[in-house]
Amino acid sequence: MSDPQTGSGRVFLVVVDDTEEMRAALMFSCRRARHTGGRVALLRVIEPAEFQHFASIGKLMREEARQDAEALLQRLATEVNDLSGQLPVLYVRDGNPHEEVIALIDEEPLISVLALAADTSPGGPGPLVSALSGKFIGRLRVPLTIIPGNLTAEQIEAIT
Repeated sequence: MSDPQTGSGRVFLVVVDDTEEMRAALMFSCRRARHTGGRVALLRVIEPAEFQHFASIGKLMREEARQDAEALLQRLATEVNDLSGQLPVLYVRDGNPHEEVIALIDEEPLISVLALAADTSPGGPGPLVSALSGKFIGRLRVPLTIIPGNLTAEQIEAIT
């Protein structure tokens, strides 16, 4: 059954991080959403700082990280709108990335696909792809689409 705000009801979740390959997942999801009448959702997870001497400094660091995350998502929202034809749904969460991805998918029934881009360097696909395609795959209730991070815009266009 389709939701009037999402067309086909398909919502493609993209985890926004600081990797170059994230752009491949973003473009793939935008093109798929446009072609299926779906929508894109963007999630930025703020990981806890490893070292905090004072509570007030830790609080300030969290506030700055949240402001940076919200600003990044707003910039990407314009790009998503241009590529997919719809504004994305935006999420900012604090915690462990794979745990927050799983929790958000469990909480949001409209999310129907998780799209992650894999690093294609010899170091492996990246920690999030490794975790969610490995020991945590059984906790996902949606399909996981892994996009090679080295695909060009032309290649993504051809397959979507």
